Amino acid sequence: MAIAFHFAARSDVGMVRTNNEDSGYAGPHLLAMADGMGGHAGGDVASSSILGALVGLDGESFSGVDATQALLRRITAANRELGRMAEDDADLDGMGTTLIAILRARDKLVLAHIGDSRAYVVRGGEVSQITKDHSFVQSLVDEGRLTAEEASTHPQRSLVTRVLTGAEGEEPDVLVRQAIVGDRYLICSDGLSDYVARDTIDEVLTTERKPGDCAERLVQLALRAGAPDNVTVVIGDVVDLTQFVPSDSPQIVGAAAAIRRHTRPIPTTPAAKASALTQEASGGESDDLALAEQESRGRAASILRTVGVSLVTLILLIGGGYAAWSWSQAQFYVGVNDGHVAVFRGVDQTLGPIDLSSPESTSDIDIDDLPDFYRGQLSRGISMPTRSDAAALVRNLEVQAQACRYAKSQGQSCTTVPSTWTTPTPTPTPTPTPSGSVPPSPGPSGSPGATPSGSPSPSVSVNA
Repeated sequence: MAIAFHFAARSDVGMVRTNNEDSGYAGPHLLAMADGMGGHAGGDVASSSILGALVGLDGESFSGVDATQALLRRITAANRELGRMAEDDADLDGMGTTLIAILRARDKLVLAHIGDSRAYVVRGGEVSQITKDHSFVQSLVDEGRLTAEEASTHPQRSLVTRVLTGAEGEEPDVLVRQAIVGDRYLICSDGLSDYVARDTIDEVLTTERKPGDCAERLVQLALRAGAPDNVTVVIGDVVDLTQFVPSDSPQIVGAAAAIRRHTRPIPTTPAAKASALTQEASGGESDDLALAEQESRGRAASILRTVGVSLVTLILLIGGGYAAWSWSQAQFYVGVNDGHVAVFRGVDQTLGPIDLSSPESTSDIDIDDLPDFYRGQLSRGISMPTRSDAAALVRNLEVQAQACRYAKSQGQSCTTVPSTWTTPTPTPTPTPTPSGSVPPSPGPSGSPGATPSGSPSPSVSVNA
């Protein structure tokens, strides 16, 4: 069966930004979207350069294996080019971009993904997210430290852990899916997914019949929600070419659509824009092609502007880093420090060389004096809402440690200690009383092991 995409692409600069760093491409056999970063330091250059390297794949016929290799080769080569551009132009240092690309290969779809842009598929009326964000908050979700709902409003949700910056070893995740007629694919920047609720996105994807109407409505919803970031949406419906023949003229939006010729008019047709993109990425007509944003920046360049941009970038980096650090230092967990139970301030994470937690107080509780269950929990860290909650847990663990030490002194196992512990009946041979425990004493009838009147058995609970 011959298949292709019935497609549409839309992009908007958003409610705050003055330039669009997103680039989107939609064609009959290729959907792609890149969210650039670096502001005037080159986010638009990064996103449009990556897309320019991929548009030549639209229309070529590949098997699944060939398509995967071709897609990865183009991405790797384009990423190396980003590195060279940054080396040659100090203004581009620090630029980078996310990427999602879906390439048709006969009856298969090859998807490449890096960063926090997202891809969704609609099948049988159900919408599923098919990519996982490469972000700091997603790592916390994976480890059970945040719920998906908490991650969606986390102040550091835009902190990405993997993007294309021109450095060696930056490779996207790749997956191959069966292309099924009737499926609808959405790829979008976080300008949509961060500001429009997931159930609203699902409703639009499943009710708007035409890709163009669907893409336009999603962008407008993001703007209505006050999205400060660029928002880019690419839609592709898998269609049977014997039943429906879509347009073969690609749609290019965002920074990639700003390609212009120095001595000729801006390309007015989608095909001309796609051709210009390909030539820009391959180095052809290098004197004739440039991004409109680069061209205007070159004419207006001055020492004052360079200093201003550098200062703004530095302020944003410092402000974002301080916000992330401040949030992490308001968190607490109970873990292990030098073999003893300790309360830690921060989150049990590292961000590159930076450790996001430090021990605030270390108790006298030896980890070996606790049952196996608690040792396992503590080795992973037990998150607590407040410092006082963490301190309460340490007090409960002290009771567990006392119980465990006492059980060992009686030759008993403390692998599992009940949540409510009563001092076991002692042997006739006197045994030293564990520190802090209640010594067994005769009950009212003189029988050993009864709990003294007015001394309830300690109750132990732990928020694991």
